[in-house]
Amino acid sequence: MKALEIATKIEKAGGRLYLVGGAVRDSILGKKIADEDFCVTGLTAFEFQELFPKAYSKGKFFKVFEIEGKEIALARKERKTGAGHKKFEIEAGKEITIEEDLKRRDITINSIAQDVLTGEMIDPFGGIEDINHKMIRATSEHFVEDPLRVYRVARFSSELEFKVEKETIKRMRMLKEELKYLSKERVFEEFKKALTTNKPSLFFNVLRTAGVLEIHFKPIFDLIGAIQPEEYHPEGDAYNHTMICVDKSTSITDNLEIRFATLVHDLGKGTTPKEEYPHHYGHEERGVKIVSELAKDLKLPKSWEKCGKTACKEHMRGGIFYKMKPSKKVKFVERIDKTYLGLEGLQIVVNCDKANNHTIQKEQYNFARIGKKCLEEVNAKKVAQKYHLQEGIALGNKLHEERIKWMENIK
Repeated sequence: MKALEIATKIEKAGGRLYLVGGAVRDSILGKKIADEDFCVTGLTAFEFQELFPKAYSKGKFFKVFEIEGKEIALARKERKTGAGHKKFEIEAGKEITIEEDLKRRDITINSIAQDVLTGEMIDPFGGIEDINHKMIRATSEHFVEDPLRVYRVARFSSELEFKVEKETIKRMRMLKEELKYLSKERVFEEFKKALTTNKPSLFFNVLRTAGVLEIHFKPIFDLIGAIQPEEYHPEGDAYNHTMICVDKSTSITDNLEIRFATLVHDLGKGTTPKEEYPHHYGHEERGVKIVSELAKDLKLPKSWEKCGKTACKEHMRGGIFYKMKPSKKVKFVERIDKTYLGLEGLQIVVNCDKANNHTIQKEQYNFARIGKKCLEEVNAKKVAQKYHLQEGIALGNKLHEERIKWMENIK
């Protein structure tokens, strides 16, 4: 059943159907619409169910109906009853207007509705103007009723590359203590979405501006002010370096595990004693432990944690691959090839790490290309046939020996 058919049937029963939320926003932006959400006014849940007896009903606290993949909710108002993201009192009824429903929403660009029958835009909070000005603004005073909105705003900033209005930043800061009540899963979900964007740095920069970065992302917050050698890092402290790196990674790969690994590769620098600045001796090993703690705090997937640990521990070696002796090169290549991040994944991390370092040529530390070629050309099958060896320690030793010879001759 098409939306127009549903809207016509609702109108005849005394109600109205509106397209709401992200679908309207994305339509104005000219973006592809992934999901369509609808809102009904002028009907009770019972009347709607009577009108569409085959509609699937779901929702614990308020009714949401599904008709052939289209989600349709009744207009509602909300009132906060306690700390956190879930404690709300819901008021739904046929007398609630579309304007009242829009007012409860988080930001103005998400608080626009479109009448399905007429195409008219209902925009009581100036969302269209904010889209045109690339601005994120809280819809109303109700913004502070839901701490999850802090992370949603930061994520939308990175997704749309919009600025956040100053008063909204203040409201985000007001929610600082309540952020602690959010579930790890919800925080991770917004963080994950931010990493899918082209500018994840905006997610962290908005949280930093609002003064809330340290609540769930303290290891990244700790990078602020961690001075680095200017010769290699003209971009400034470890925080600025990390933001440049993670943004750079998005232009190279869509793989979120690799993007995450790039984000966390230098976390150990956040715990360097200030008296050691601008050097960060041992930050690789310290970073491994910090990634484990962050993984636990945000309930990260194991694959993310594994990739992050490898990036921390091995990125410095990757950057000096061209200086290594052939034997060390082979050990490095064999070791990294067995990790979850792999040679190509670590290569991306190192490329991003070295992006602003013009003292060496990129080809000098292209260990992934060299390493893959070595592993392909000198493999166990070929060595076993050449020396008539069976699988075992002798074959393993000879394989390693042959790879060193190969590496000695590579140009």
